[in-house]
Amino acid sequence: MIDFTVAIPTYNGAKRLPAILEKLRSQTNVDEIAWEVLVVDNNSTDNTPEIVQQYQDNWPELKYLVEPQQGAAFARKQAIAEAQAPWVGFLDDDTWPAPDWVAAAHRFSQSYPQAGAFGSQIHGTYEVEPPPGFERIASFFAITERGSQPQRYEPRLKMLPPSAGLVVRKSAWDAHVPEKPFLSGRSGQSILNSEDLEVILYIQNAGWEVWYNPDMHLYHQIPAQRLQRDYMLYLVRSTGLARHYIRMLRLQPWQRPLIFPVGFANDLRKALTYFIQHHQELKTDPIAACEMEFLRSTLVSPFYLWRKSWTSPL
Repeated sequence: MIDFTVAIPTYNGAKRLPAILEKLRSQTNVDEIAWEVLVVDNNSTDNTPEIVQQYQDNWPELKYLVEPQQGAAFARKQAIAEAQAPWVGFLDDDTWPAPDWVAAAHRFSQSYPQAGAFGSQIHGTYEVEPPPGFERIASFFAITERGSQPQRYEPRLKMLPPSAGLVVRKSAWDAHVPEKPFLSGRSGQSILNSEDLEVILYIQNAGWEVWYNPDMHLYHQIPAQRLQRDYMLYLVRSTGLARHYIRMLRLQPWQRPLIFPVGFANDLRKALTYFIQHHQELKTDPIAACEMEFLRSTLVSPFYLWRKSWTSPL
């Protein structure tokens, strides 16, 4: 029996995979845990297969999978289907786990029987210094530092953990997550983000608890390019444009037409207020520009999604 599965979706991750695989191979306090590692290659065009093969030569618990359908959501679904353990922990190929990450994840899974999913504490490791005020948008980079005590993500607070470092109960995913996701993740075919929140919401809506585990530490490697203005704007835009779908997923179908105009009016108020207060900063302050872009994209989100659903699949 396998106790725990680690899944790493990757696309052209040949240069990033060795670091995370080394971190996993040197995990501590795992002598009593039977665990496996799945690398899910999402159509890489580099030498990702060869890199994984090098590690497989003396690591029988490491498995290589290929997911031909482009998008992180499909790679994660493939991992769930192939995982042999009741719990699956997802790591991005640029997130480095602490030496006891697997042990901390397994321990938490045994201590919280009502949990359907739980997330890690995620710290940023920056190639260059982030711009002033970066903490205001750090959550878009999966940075999650919510203190040293476990916390439950209450549905009323409308907060959820990111997919990096997320551990999911396989049976909860199988029972409640649709076979075909609406959001597939950013790719050449879609700008939309938040495919991870879609999965977690289905699990939470089914009555499972979602938690923050502060003992699972991850270190997100953020290169200089991702701290440039254009990339940060793209990142917040991809999240904002998906926000209408995530918001509606939290509601019962009968509530959606009633809540939509209220939410839209509130989004419009927030966007106008922010623009009036900060319009002079938008060209010089990349963080203010990102906050404004997120508000604008959220406002556009329902119309963007409606148009996309009519013209092409997401």
